[in-house]
Amino acid sequence: MYTNKKNYDEIVREKYDFGTGISTVVTDNIKMILNEHGEYVPTFLEPFSTFDSEKIEKLAYTCSSLSPRNEYDVAKSLFSSQNDIKFDERIGFYNALYAGYVIEGHYRKNGSSGGFATWILKELLEQKYVDYVINVKATQHPEKLFSYSISKSVEEIIKGSKTKYYPVELSEVLKIVKEVPGKYAIIGLPSFIMELRLLSEIDETIKERITFMIGLVCGHQKSSKFADILAWQCGIKPGELKSIDFRKKIENQPSSSYGIEVTGTIDGEEVRIVKEMKELYGGDWGKGLFKIRASDFTDDVMNETADITLGDAWLPEYTMDSEGNNIVIIRNPIIKRIVEKALTEGRIKLDEISVSKIIESQAAHYRHTQEELPYRLRKREKRNEWIPKKRVDIREPISFIRKRIQDVRENICLKAPIHYDEAVKRNNLDYFMKKMSLYDNAYRVLYKIQRLLK
Repeated sequence: MYTNKKNYDEIVREKYDFGTGISTVVTDNIKMILNEHGEYVPTFLEPFSTFDSEKIEKLAYTCSSLSPRNEYDVAKSLFSSQNDIKFDERIGFYNALYAGYVIEGHYRKNGSSGGFATWILKELLEQKYVDYVINVKATQHPEKLFSYSISKSVEEIIKGSKTKYYPVELSEVLKIVKEVPGKYAIIGLPSFIMELRLLSEIDETIKERITFMIGLVCGHQKSSKFADILAWQCGIKPGELKSIDFRKKIENQPSSSYGIEVTGTIDGEEVRIVKEMKELYGGDWGKGLFKIRASDFTDDVMNETADITLGDAWLPEYTMDSEGNNIVIIRNPIIKRIVEKALTEGRIKLDEISVSKIIESQAAHYRHTQEELPYRLRKREKRNEWIPKKRVDIREPISFIRKRIQDVRENICLKAPIHYDEAVKRNNLDYFMKKMSLYDNAYRVLYKIQRLLK
């Protein structure tokens, strides 16, 4: 087993843990709690010092910030033996690359982009590859708007359509997986899929039962305060939000110009409000408003350990279509056969695309997650702080302007929760906006200088 100078409790304390809930499977002495900042954190029910050495080692092994196994190691053991498999260090292993959308049904209409996430889960269930699907659905509980749950039918799978920029964790559903025999498919962000793969390597039940892992591309994970701040700008105060659609498609607009739809109460009356994201503070994804800290210390852009990875096709030839398109990276041969058969039957529309197009579709994500990660790691190292081992050279330089942009993003990440809490206490949204304007102005100036230099 793996040992490290850092223990899992220190990783949690220093905010390198992604809050997936995987640790609760390793030991009953950990419970996932949604903290005051709207982030899921592992809470130790007994002092960590009382944990036996086996649990300590397993917690380290299954934590992606501590594990001796990185995404390449895990993906290689899963996918490299296929005859038609290819590898690119930027996107990982793959046997097919596409961009497109689902034609049949209302999967595209009801999805965030091309409808492939819900569709592939439906195919796996209908074709009897799995008995259950683990996906994220609305809860109807204002204190926790979304959670992972078990779907047993296509109708239940469809209820989990669309991307949710909201915290969730796996502890409750993994208890069910351990108790209820059957084959499961799951959909998740890179940190969730990676840590599930690590858990599968030491837990035979999880390995035997979770047989397909569907991956999403994720710029970063959000706290629950992101939903709250969007709703507050629509007039729905914190605590009064009942539901939110983060990816409301707007007819006759480019797919990148999506909106939100919120329901909640204003002065005791229930309302439903739709606004374009570009009208709202937080619509600039690059700023990382209410980003969880661990998201700044990953190098996995394309969910490399997933059987199939799905993301938005942010490419000029696709974004003009308001209905949306997916990029599709396939690694699992069964999923490849399902997709190829559906393509010949005319149930889906896909164009073969190159590795360079996949990377272009997420260019800003690659820049922040991989190219500029060395600077963020180096900053911590210079402060004599522990840093996780990543697949980047921390000596790799970036420009002066990009360094300052990283500094501002870090300040936004650290300061937004503090200023938000004070704004809630004062019942004053303007207070939050005024406090954040210092960082926003610096951010705008830096990007203006960057444009002038180019």
